Amino acid sequence: MLKLNVVILAAGAGKRMHSSLPKVLHTLAGRPLLTHVINTARKLSPNKICVVIGHGGETIRQTIIGDDLTWVIQERQLGTGHALMQALSQLSDDGLTLILYGDVPLVSIHTLRQLLVVADGRNCAVLSTVLVNPFGYGRIVRDIETGAVTAIVEQKDASAEQQDIHEINTGIMLIPNVYLHKWLPTIKNENAHQEYYLTDIIEMSVKNGIHVASSQAESFWEVMGVNNKLQLAELERYFQKYCANKLLDEGVSLIDPLRIDIRGELICGADVEIDINCIFEGTVKLGNHVQVGAHCILRNATVATGSVIRPYSMMEDVEIGENCKIGPYARIRPGTRLASEVQIGNFVEVKNSQIGVGSKTNHLSYIGDSCVGKNVNIGAGTITCNYDGTNKHVTIIEDDVFIGSDTQLVAPVKISKGSTIGAGSTITKETPADQLTLSRSKQVSIVGWGRPPKIKK
Repeated sequence: MLKLNVVILAAGAGKRMHSSLPKVLHTLAGRPLLTHVINTARKLSPNKICVVIGHGGETIRQTIIGDDLTWVIQERQLGTGHALMQALSQLSDDGLTLILYGDVPLVSIHTLRQLLVVADGRNCAVLSTVLVNPFGYGRIVRDIETGAVTAIVEQKDASAEQQDIHEINTGIMLIPNVYLHKWLPTIKNENAHQEYYLTDIIEMSVKNGIHVASSQAESFWEVMGVNNKLQLAELERYFQKYCANKLLDEGVSLIDPLRIDIRGELICGADVEIDINCIFEGTVKLGNHVQVGAHCILRNATVATGSVIRPYSMMEDVEIGENCKIGPYARIRPGTRLASEVQIGNFVEVKNSQIGVGSKTNHLSYIGDSCVGKNVNIGAGTITCNYDGTNKHVTIIEDDVFIGSDTQLVAPVKISKGSTIGAGSTITKETPADQLTLSRSKQVSIVGWGRPPKIKK
């Protein structure tokens, strides 16, 4: 089986980002640029993944975790050829090496596999694309008669005729290791930048009669690099438009495809409808007929068939059952599991709680560290007092309980099956089943009392 090594060049300082954060750690679609590249490389099941780092290298290593990664240091940034040279000792004598870039995050696995096919296990291969405005990129020079790649010429070294070429080098290439070990140490920096160009390997291949294969990326934004915040923002929009179009192709209804952000994986069933300005992070699964209202944020959430998430709601690490109604302005925090037909209304917060079938808490309440049974009605302003200043405690609310408004349930406490709690109560002890429990001071009116006069300053 052919050995495949992947080397990811990620040593650049990224000065044009104007940030103390290493360039490859800036995020696109919620993940560092370098993480995108590594995740794509892993899909190729390579023998080894080497990451060449320099500027901010220790920060990068602390942020990007992976036992399958081999880290290589480039102390001085002297060009792509010099960067790859630092990893040469990590590469076997046989097989192929795929060169990727930590600031080119969106190249697809399909595009890379296509490059592997044209390389055919023995050829050098380059990935190109065609740009309307190729300024700043190295040009792919081809033989006029055969169309074969003969050289890659950088912008500053290109003649006027070569600068008119619109096919550009993406920098991504496949090189047999035998040629890397033979030719890489011989490249020179006799060019406008006085850098060691990896592209010189292509010219050496041609001179030695070695075929240089090529393939083109399907979308130009796949191979766009990030050098500044503007380019990062532009690439984010390209990617989000791609994600939105994919959802539309799968039958998801998007009220406005230009106003959705997917920062992870969004999996949708049939007849899902998503309103504007929603953000999906981590892994989010939406069942059939789910509706997500405007301005919602869902992170690592599962929402079952028929549930409705009303506007301005936020949920994280939760499981929502079938035909639930959430929000508007609801916050469902980690560890929460809602059974079917649960209603969580406006300005209600639920944390680390299980709520049974058909239960409701519709207004201005906090339910934390609780186990709530079936057909429970929790009145407005109710809170579970789950924290004593040191430890968290559990509130148990059994089936068919009715809790009046403005009630405090001081955990640990159990509200037994069928209990009714009078409004304005503070409950500190277990209640008897099927009885009314309340705790209030006697209402009194003070005769002759008046408000104090306002003192003039």
